[in-house]
Amino acid sequence: MESNRGRSTESAGTAFSRRWVLGAGASALLTTGLSACGSGEGSSGGGGDTLTAFVYGDDAAKVQAASVERFNGSAAAKSAKGKVKLEKIPGSDYTPKLRTAMGSPSAPDIFFNWGGGSIKAYQEAGKVLDLTDVIESDPVLKNGFLPSVLAAGDLKGRHYGIPMRGMQPVILFYNKSVFAEQKIQPPTTWDQLLDNNTKLKKAGITPFALGGADLWPELMWLEYLTDRIGGPEVFKRIQDGDAEGWGDPAILKTAEMVKELVDGGAFGDKFSSVSYVNGGAPAVFAKGKAAMHLMGSWEYSTQLGKFPDFAKSNLGWAAFPKVDSGTGDVRNVVGNPTNYWSINPRTKNKDAAIAFLKDCASETYAKDLVALGDVPTTSNAAALLSSAPNPEYAKFQYEMVQQAPAFTLSWDQALGDELGTKMHTEIGKLFAGKSSPSDFVSACKGLK
Repeated sequence: MESNRGRSTESAGTAFSRRWVLGAGASALLTTGLSACGSGEGSSGGGGDTLTAFVYGDDAAKVQAASVERFNGSAAAKSAKGKVKLEKIPGSDYTPKLRTAMGSPSAPDIFFNWGGGSIKAYQEAGKVLDLTDVIESDPVLKNGFLPSVLAAGDLKGRHYGIPMRGMQPVILFYNKSVFAEQKIQPPTTWDQLLDNNTKLKKAGITPFALGGADLWPELMWLEYLTDRIGGPEVFKRIQDGDAEGWGDPAILKTAEMVKELVDGGAFGDKFSSVSYVNGGAPAVFAKGKAAMHLMGSWEYSTQLGKFPDFAKSNLGWAAFPKVDSGTGDVRNVVGNPTNYWSINPRTKNKDAAIAFLKDCASETYAKDLVALGDVPTTSNAAALLSSAPNPEYAKFQYEMVQQAPAFTLSWDQALGDELGTKMHTEIGKLFAGKSSPSDFVSACKGLK
């Protein structure tokens, strides 16, 4: 899933490419290369009192570049006796370069990542600093970010990163024109969703666009249904390494509800050959052939780039509905909370590294994100969103995440590349009718 959504000024093709590369890169950080770690020496960091920070070198890196310049001229840098040098790494090179560097004496002091499974291998190798106690003892870091986002990048309840980019929750988008013509409303309960499905199918409209050819869009349905049925604890158990967690009744119920949707024509009969990456699913949605689309928040930018009139006039958004028999809080969110800065425990100047991370909680940093079209994850961002490209949409996202008791990281990113890829395969079989719900559960319990 997307780790830094396409900007509203980008073409749809750029947004698709960005989502695909970053989603793959997020999980690929778990690949081999950490076993040949350095000798335990401090990272090279550019020499002297300068710390090196690796960042994914896309357009959004201008925010981090401004942060570095601001920090280097600050009293905090002087007090900590350190400065930061930003190293922008092209997107396609980021994962392998970070992996190689982290396995050498010249590892960066600070590095960009996706949290969760993307840093698991580094954490197990002692290559990422546990920031839990630092955050708890520092009001700026403890109170500076939305709690659900700060926690979403955790590993086993411990903080290893500080939020440093915008949020990307999964949202239920709908076509306002189609809804008005069919006299229906965005569903707030599962029964209402099923009722909308029936009405839309009678009108010859596919209820939901779905880029099944890419597999990851199908995952979003399992993530939300599992959360609504059993709460975030169900997947948390799996993320923490207990494969038996796949046997939770909520997972089987989720798979059964997915099968009900597929068999009932909720996604049409050609979704397995439709791609999000090449623009197929967004086009089906924008042209009114499908009434709704469950997708990450970058869908707005995608539509604005490809179908600007639709995006400005007929694109609506809502939260995923409640499952009446479920125990999960309807306010919970799934998706990609944000990206994170983490610190190498072998850094030569931990105080300077921590002081630098505090800038991410500043109003200036948040304003820079808003100007770029992002929705910051800082606790003070609400007052800044009136200057966003689409204030109404930005405020909806912010309030959605602000009010969420839990924000579950996309399962594929939480599990990492190897398990995530295998899970995608099983999800594809379930949606394609090649495995039953019970088969899906059994297969996932066996993933290693």
